[in-house]
Amino acid sequence: MSGITQIHPAACACCGDMLRARFDRRAFLQGAGALALAGTIPGFVFAAEGNYEAMLLTCIDPRFPEPTGNYMKGRSLTGKYSQFTFAGASIGVVAPAFKDWQKTFWDNLAASIQLHNIPKVIAMNHRDCGAAKIAYGEDKVANAQIETETHKAALMEFRQQVTERQPKLAVELGLMALDGNVEMFS
Repeated sequence: MSGITQIHPAACACCGDMLRARFDRRAFLQGAGALALAGTIPGFVFAAEGNYEAMLLTCIDPRFPEPTGNYMKGRSLTGKYSQFTFAGASIGVVAPAFKDWQKTFWDNLAASIQLHNIPKVIAMNHRDCGAAKIAYGEDKVANAQIETETHKAALMEFRQQVTERQPKLAVELGLMALDGNVEMFS
């Protein structure tokens, strides 16, 4: 054997083919058992699929997750919606300043429709939004009336784009105040 001393035969259980065969079977059976156990836990394996009420589009602003969650809870939608969050909410979808993000949103919406069978999307912009300033300039959020008009225009453009891309999807549009109150637009 060209200088290599073999202590055990190749078929030896401690270092030969039988060990590899026994290990492969053991690993296979352990993996199959884990999968079978996971399948017995309700909702564990397929938790992301099902019929949900909506997809919620929100902004990344750290002041708004709790008020937004409270709003959705008040509508009895807790656990019944998917969520997509990025700067500006609907502004991030429609403003030219954020054009590189738009494909990501549309792909995510399509996935939510496919996985969650959602019948609507809820776009929730908010007041005092930094993304609105980036996208449209300080003068477009200079006071409450102008800010409302800016958000309403972005939300209406969002509705139009959703209607063009996903005509079966209902669209709800809201503007949340700093205190959590929501003004809906139709």
